[in-house]
Amino acid sequence: MKVALFVTCLADGLFPEVGRATVTLLERLGHEVVFPKAQTCCGQMHTNTGYGRQAVPLVRHHVETFEEFDAIVAPSGSCVGAVRHQHAMLARKAGDDDLAVRAEATASHTWELSEFLVDVLGVEDVGAHYPHRVTYHPTCHSLRLLRVQDKPLRLLRAVRGLHLVELPDADQCCGFGGTFAVKNADTSTAMLADKMKNIMSTRAESVTAGDSSCLMHIGGGLSRLRVGTRTVHLAEILASTENSVGR
Repeated sequence: MKVALFVTCLADGLFPEVGRATVTLLERLGHEVVFPKAQTCCGQMHTNTGYGRQAVPLVRHHVETFEEFDAIVAPSGSCVGAVRHQHAMLARKAGDDDLAVRAEATASHTWELSEFLVDVLGVEDVGAHYPHRVTYHPTCHSLRLLRVQDKPLRLLRAVRGLHLVELPDADQCCGFGGTFAVKNADTSTAMLADKMKNIMSTRAESVTAGDSSCLMHIGGGLSRLRVGTRTVHLAEILASTENSVGR
């Protein structure tokens, strides 16, 4: 299968290893991965901060860039949530019904990584090896918008050497929420403190999630505490093999 990588702004600009891991994983499973170079921001940041009209050109560009592909995969529940739940709505509000229909069609074959693996490819054991104690944080958009449910956990349980530890109050937000962390810094910090307390209670070496944004927020907090717990994207764990661990 030819798969288009929707890499997302954060992975492209700050966490390129997540995009590389996604490609490594999908290619190892026998799929050709292409990277549409024209891709830019999907417009979620604009929409979530009240600039829906300004996001419409980004929606149009995203559709024009990806609509030709039968499978579009992103290592981000947040960005896939925006494509599925915002794009057509924004186009209709702007009076562009044709764009709305095209956006719906593009969204119908856009998947977050874990749901693509489990629901589309029918794979849970991806041949990964990651000998560490790990806990999993289900990000808000993947949990509530995409309803990926236990798909990431099923993938993690099949990773050789990995000791998966349940995270207390896992479904509670980490406090990032994009610009929420900036506009409501005190509340965000309090939410992050609760999340970090629960992560540290697991004595995990690594905390993983399907969104770089949440991991960036959590990782910043953990690094300031110097507790030694690292953040690692789900794609990086799934791409890891016995030969790559420790490199």
